[in-house]
Amino acid sequence: MATPQLALSRPLSLEAPSKYPRRARPVNVLFLIGVAIAFGATLIGILCTGISLRYFLQPTGAVIVLGGTLGVILITTPRATLLNSMRRVTGLMSSSEADRSALVTEILHYARLARRGGIVSLESSLDKITHPFLRTGLQLAVDMGDRDQIQEVLETELRMAQQHGEADARALEVAAGYAPTLGIIGTVMGLIDVLRQFSNPQAMGSGIGAAFVSTIYGLATANLLLLPAAHRIRASVAEALEARELILEGVLGIVDSVHPSMLQMRLNAFFTKRTQHAP
Repeated sequence: MATPQLALSRPLSLEAPSKYPRRARPVNVLFLIGVAIAFGATLIGILCTGISLRYFLQPTGAVIVLGGTLGVILITTPRATLLNSMRRVTGLMSSSEADRSALVTEILHYARLARRGGIVSLESSLDKITHPFLRTGLQLAVDMGDRDQIQEVLETELRMAQQHGEADARALEVAAGYAPTLGIIGTVMGLIDVLRQFSNPQAMGSGIGAAFVSTIYGLATANLLLLPAAHRIRASVAEALEARELILEGVLGIVDSVHPSMLQMRLNAFFTKRTQHAP
């Protein structure tokens, strides 16, 4: 049996391996539908004005807003957080929520093994556990056996996972706060160029309209891309934390030698929580 110091020195992985039972990582249909509706409604609204879409293809505004927003992200966001945010954004298009029913079944299986042969009997099964948080929890249970220390370690990991997710979402929110302002900068620059043509009223009219396209770029980037992505990251992190809280409850139940039937009732509460508070 390993010492508590050795158990605590082992790295804790926050990522679940791909072989863990998931819903085949299907394409997140609702996410794609939402993106299509948001952009489609915007384009339809523009077409209803009778203005050609080519009128909104203003490279100057696009460079100022998109380039400036990218620069702001690089300035305000640490490299590790930026890479994590990018990975989370690309992962939003696929649904990777863990199968909680399979997770409860697995926890109850190890609970029955522990009741028959004790916590130490789980040591031979640790390599078969595919969810890293469950494997970490049961590894600590085998190595340490102290309930309070196990709970403290796992709750610290949960807290850090929540903080990392919040940092990834906040990076996008910071960029969303600057994008509209950069759009206004582009508009001001366009108006300055318009004033240079003050003697040509026709050119001024079309130039003013083109200048305000930069503001549209900034608002669209913030409200159709960055802010929705940030909120979706928070929602995904919340789902992952709920699954880990379920695992924490299961591990502590195994350490406390809770009867599997009673433990199942406690774990089932994680399935009914949402429906109980639904309107």
